[in-house]
Amino acid sequence: MKKVLILEDEENIRSFVVINLKRAGYKALEASTGQQALDRLKEHPDVGVAILDIMLPDIDGFEVCRRIRAANKQIGIIMLTARTQEMDKITALMTGADDYVTKPFSPAELTARIDALYRRIGGEGAIASDYLTQGPFVMHVRNHTLEKSGSPIRLTQVEYAIMKLFMQNPGRALSREEILSAVWGKDYEGELKIVDVNIRRLRIKIEDNTANPVYITTVWGYGYKWGA
Repeated sequence: MKKVLILEDEENIRSFVVINLKRAGYKALEASTGQQALDRLKEHPDVGVAILDIMLPDIDGFEVCRRIRAANKQIGIIMLTARTQEMDKITALMTGADDYVTKPFSPAELTARIDALYRRIGGEGAIASDYLTQGPFVMHVRNHTLEKSGSPIRLTQVEYAIMKLFMQNPGRALSREEILSAVWGKDYEGELKIVDVNIRRLRIKIEDNTANPVYITTVWGYGYKWGA
C-alpha cells in the first residue's frame, strides 16, 4: 500500500487528513512534531509523499523540508499551511517542496495533488529510449537521473519531469500553462508561479551562470525554451 506521512500538530486537522487518505487507499503515517516526522521517515523509508505543516512546536516545516530533501531526492513533498503570502509559497518551493496547499483545503484537492506526485514517482509507462542526450546533458530515463558533462545532478521528481519535458521538446517555446499541465497534471488548480519557482531551482542546478542562463531561456510573456 502506498504510504503518506502527514505532519500536522493540530490533531483535528491531522485526523481529518488521515481519514480521507485512508478512504483514497493510502496508508497514513502521523507526526505532530518535526522531529517525530523525521524519525518516522527513517522507520519507513518507503514513504512516497510527505505532507508538512509549516507552523510547528519544535522545528518549522521549512527546516523539516530541507532535511528531508537533503536525505531523499525522490520523495514528494507538499507543504500544508494557513499562510498565503507569496514569499512563504516561494520559500516552501525553494527549500525543496514540490507543491503547496493552503488551509482551508478540500480533501479532494489534497488527494489529487498526492495522486499526481505518486504518478511521477511510480514512472510514466513505456518509454521509447533509455537515454535522452542533448549538449552536455544525458538523462537516464529508466532510473530518473541526469548528468551534465559526466557529473550527476540531483533532481527532485518535479525537476526531473520538467527537464524531461524540455529535453523532449528542444528549441520549442513551452508556455507556463503547457508546463503546468504536463508536469502537475491537467486537473491541477494551483498557481502558475509554481512553474517559475521550479525553473529558478533548476537553473541553479544546471546553469553555469544563473544570471545569464543558456539552457533554459525565458520567452518573455509566454514561458520557457530549452536550448542545449
